Amino acid sequence: MTASAAALPFVQSARFVTIKLCAAMTGLSPAAIEKRIERGLWLENKQWRRGRDGRIWIDTKGIEAWVLETE
Repeated sequence: MTASAAALPFVQSARFVTIKLCAAMTGLSPAAIEKRIERGLWLENKQWRRGRDGRIWIDTKGIEAWVLETE
């Protein structure tokens, strides 16, 4: 391994992410993500969860399963 490769940090994807990070990861806009939640396309405790502070957390595994079941 080269010195420059050793200096790169390892980043592991988190299962639960904010709407803003989900938007960056998927290419969807935050508004599109919020619409999926509002319209009931993405279900609470399946594709998203509400944290103790009231913040919405997107379940990346739930979204992946949703995409695969709609194929």
